[in-house]
Amino acid sequence: MVKFVALYSSSSGNCTLISDGDTNILIDAGISASKIVAALDQLNISPGEIDALLVTHEHSDHICGLRVFSRKYNTPIYANKATMEHVLISAPDVALSNVHVISGQSSFTIRSMNIKAFSTPHDSAASFGYVVEAEGKKYGIATDTGTITKAMLTNLAGCEAVLIESNHDEAMLKNGPYPYALKKRILSDSGHLSNEKCAWLATQLAIWGTKRIALGHLSEQNNTPDKAYEASKHLLESEGYRVGSDVVLKVAQKSEICII
Repeated sequence: MVKFVALYSSSSGNCTLISDGDTNILIDAGISASKIVAALDQLNISPGEIDALLVTHEHSDHICGLRVFSRKYNTPIYANKATMEHVLISAPDVALSNVHVISGQSSFTIRSMNIKAFSTPHDSAASFGYVVEAEGKKYGIATDTGTITKAMLTNLAGCEAVLIESNHDEAMLKNGPYPYALKKRILSDSGHLSNEKCAWLATQLAIWGTKRIALGHLSEQNNTPDKAYEASKHLLESEGYRVGSDVVLKVAQKSEICII
């Protein structure tokens, strides 16, 4: 049975596990290596059993634990060229044998898993989402995206389970304490997805067969788990889906393991 688990998900740190019992992959390492190890221990997985670490982009809430984890456990790192250049600036002593550069829209294999990378619009060097195929089913992750693109829809369509971004409540953000420039960045097409946009994406994916949806990368200042959940639940139910039976909807939160 495939484990798809958000070990940590918030605007301050992100790390996700996909495991089929034979192959173990981490997507991002945006928390300390010690926190990653502690989370893996709850799932009875040794850090030395991690076969690869896929990077979505170079922002610190996605790579801050990468250097220590890769060096200590000899973990291969996969990222696109632009992202990898930034990774190696922050982690110059990562073993070159563990550096694997992938291209946009590329497909590759890690042991028993097939992986497809796709671009997401975010203000980073070159942000990626991933779809991992394991045991004949697809599992997708797409966070840190200011808008919903055709590439995202095409790649996530048909996934058994997904982790998608429900970053902020627009009213909380607009009326909150952030400087105008930061609000503008978050609301832009290269910023982050609002609860409302995420709800639309969740509903489209449900139409195409996704059974389990986790909402992640919530802002700690401009959102609440209840607001994120209710936005997607409301739209799903308005389209005739029974949340909890037709579609399982969860919110991945900071410091809490979320089994998707």
